[in-house]
Amino acid sequence: MTLSTFAFPTTIVFGAGAVDGLPAELKKRSMHRPLLVTDAGIQRTPVFERVHQLAPDAAVFFKVDPNPTEQNVLDGVAAYKEAGCDGVIALGGGSPLDAAKAIRLMATHAGRLAEYDDLLDGSDRISSDVPPYIAIATTSGTGSEVGRSAVITIKATNRKTVIFSPHLIPSVALADPELTLDLPPHITAGTGMDAFTHNVEAYLAKGYHPICDAIALTGAKLVWDNLPRVMENPHDLEARSNMMMAAIMGAVAFQKGLGAVHSLAHPLSTECGMHHGTTNAILLPVVLEYNSSAVPDRIQHLAALFGGGDVATRVRELNQKVAIKPRLRDWGVAESMLPALADKAVQDGCHQLNPRPCTQGDLLNLYRQAY
Repeated sequence: MTLSTFAFPTTIVFGAGAVDGLPAELKKRSMHRPLLVTDAGIQRTPVFERVHQLAPDAAVFFKVDPNPTEQNVLDGVAAYKEAGCDGVIALGGGSPLDAAKAIRLMATHAGRLAEYDDLLDGSDRISSDVPPYIAIATTSGTGSEVGRSAVITIKATNRKTVIFSPHLIPSVALADPELTLDLPPHITAGTGMDAFTHNVEAYLAKGYHPICDAIALTGAKLVWDNLPRVMENPHDLEARSNMMMAAIMGAVAFQKGLGAVHSLAHPLSTECGMHHGTTNAILLPVVLEYNSSAVPDRIQHLAALFGGGDVATRVRELNQKVAIKPRLRDWGVAESMLPALADKAVQDGCHQLNPRPCTQGDLLNLYRQAY
């Protein structure tokens, strides 16, 4: 057996009221003038007001797109330097949290963001010289609050690019499920299925990582049991807590890797503006069917976890329960775009760890099956 390296270093303060510890965390890290990174939607909510009151000296940056871009990062770095900031707070879903990681990186690192692309061994150029970073998630989806990667769309390629390094892990994550109680239903569903897909794909990904496998299975079951609960009763704090933990577990688990779902989903965000988690939900059943011959025992294990029968059918039923329309055409994707999307998907690194190899033709066929 080859040597393996396992690392789970994120500090997580988890539970209702965790965000109230923000002032103490700022003091602990000598952050006197942090940049508070969020998006325009969050900035208009009581959640933002609560956090801003806990960090009244923070400069605010809210120009983050739903799929964060290189320009968002450049603008954030300019705001960081102009305000004389000494650390970063991120508040929101995966987009502000990922943008904040990249802002943190480029505040102290030279060159262009594209030079840090993980596919180009960019992690080798990322040092520990980064400012402190406190992550506060307001959704239960990406788990970016505990992860070591940021996904940013680079202008030159219009491709979602993974920036990856252990040095990007937040200094601390304040995981407070109370902040998710008033999420709109479609955001709850989309982000919840994002967490579900992370756990399922991590379990199926190639590679030896039994620790991540165990975490992924538990995280997937937490979503299976609790996402329908929060859709029915959004203020069910126990179910919201379980969903936030499932998102965290998914992000921990996918350090093992992801798969074809994510390679297919990323171009649909950049080219069609689709919500990432919703796209994952639509694509997951067809990729499970595609992978069934490569990892039959693992596919059967997942099926048993979700009540038995055919696992792809079970996932389609979950999508229906949480009101996610099942076909790409339902979301305005034109069939004529599929070949170009497949060209983008094959360039995405996630499918390299898919349990069954994928060519451009395979990825195009998967798009057509989901269409």
